[in-house]
Amino acid sequence: MDHTSPLLVIVDAANVVGSVPDGWWRDRRGAAERLRDRLAADGLPGHPGAAEIVLVVEGAARGVEPVPGVRVESAPGSGDDHIVDLVARTADRPRLVVTADRELRRRVTDLGAEVAGPRTVRGEGGPGRGGAGA
Repeated sequence: MDHTSPLLVIVDAANVVGSVPDGWWRDRRGAAERLRDRLAADGLPGHPGAAEIVLVVEGAARGVEPVPGVRVESAPGSGDDHIVDLVARTADRPRLVVTADRELRRRVTDLGAEVAGPRTVRGEGGPGRGGAGA
């Protein structure tokens, strides 16, 4: 693994947005855009080093545009499958997947990625924190 590459942070947009009952379901694309903008402004709270942030969107949030500091990838099908593919294709570098989805967490840790819960990108907990709800 190339430890000189910046940490690749792959954010499961649907899962992170869905972790807070703030009415996101009325405007899924808008909720994903707000998450993107927070990531662009704050990066990965608690991580002082360089990080490349990829926001994976699916369904009604497809088509969210990238901004400086956040690459956005629209999953052609399942967002989880797209995240697993990204993790598999980048095995040569450190990866952190942000999701609370237990099955997705299992799939990406089997490929050597670290996982963190949605609170990580909301500034409520550091990378690698706790269980599925973290």
